[in-house]
Amino acid sequence: MIIVYSMEGCAQCVQAAKLLERKGVPFEVVKIDEDFEAYDFLKREGHRSMPQIYQDGKLLIQGGYSGLTKLTDEQWVALK
Repeated sequence: MIIVYSMEGCAQCVQAAKLLERKGVPFEVVKIDEDFEAYDFLKREGHRSMPQIYQDGKLLIQGGYSGLTKLTDEQWVALK
């Protein structure tokens, strides 16, 4: 499962979710300003910006939304 760690007012978080939707990739959004365990997890991982995109507990791509835009067609297919 892909998780998009997001926060209120984050335009790139919204863009990342929309891109995943357009590509037909299932995902869940977790808002770190509402989920303190998620906030603590990302803080321990050293993240300071959003979105952070994880798959099966591991960072999927560096760079959040901009990282997603660099995926190849083959990588998008693999995410489905």
